[in-house]
Amino acid sequence: MTTTNGELLGLAFMAFFIITFSSTARYYVKFLCFILFSVVCAVGPIPFMLLRPRDYRNALLPAYLCRKFGAILGASFEVRGKENINQQHGGVVLMNHQSALDLIVLAYLWPIIGRATVVAKREVLYMIPFGTASWLWGTLFIDRNNRSLARTTINKESKAINDKHAKILFFPEGTRGNGDSLLPFKKGSFHVAIESQGFIQPVVISKYHFLNSKAKIFNRGKNIIKILPEIPCAGLSKDDILPLMDRVYQQMQTEYDALSDESLAINNLSKSL
Repeated sequence: MTTTNGELLGLAFMAFFIITFSSTARYYVKFLCFILFSVVCAVGPIPFMLLRPRDYRNALLPAYLCRKFGAILGASFEVRGKENINQQHGGVVLMNHQSALDLIVLAYLWPIIGRATVVAKREVLYMIPFGTASWLWGTLFIDRNNRSLARTTINKESKAINDKHAKILFFPEGTRGNGDSLLPFKKGSFHVAIESQGFIQPVVISKYHFLNSKAKIFNRGKNIIKILPEIPCAGLSKDDILPLMDRVYQQMQTEYDALSDESLAINNLSKSL
């Protein structure tokens, strides 16, 4: 049994109708497209990545493609605070974590932050071929079930902060949170910052008002990424971890509130035009 052009056109029209008028269908279709395209962007350049394994520059082309596709899906970002970046030394970069779409945020930061290395759970490594590409651009994989081993792994890598001027990117909440408040921070990234006696660079991303996983909503929206001034950790010891965590948390929460209110106003205004 063959399918006529008319039947194909009818199926295409039906799919377009469903996606246009069903927010749930649009949510799943957009996320499926995002996942598939992210894999294609990451995997496509692997042959070239093999020429310089574990090099952060391997992610530059995938990052460029990810930014462009994110804009097509409707997830656009404005980056502020680039003047606060100092590529002449390493540090720990802390970002709030909301969704798998944070991959787009990383795509914006990667070309401007310097010698970047992101920390991810070990399970990502086994998501072949995406995990292979992630390893090739220098992702640091940790076993969250073994805290001692995870801390040892990260502390060894933290030497790169001083030796190679590397920037190690963390999601200090440890898991995704898209509410009005940031989740409590975990200590790991702060141990690394104090161990290296380097700098912490907070990066705050406004709330994804366009995205609601529970309600299955994935609309268009403008978001703000703000790079805050560095916080020096020179002279601090492990006894200073809790006060440092509280200081950084309060600073990022205050900025999160302000940016989220601003992005909501911008998106509401664009809807009314």
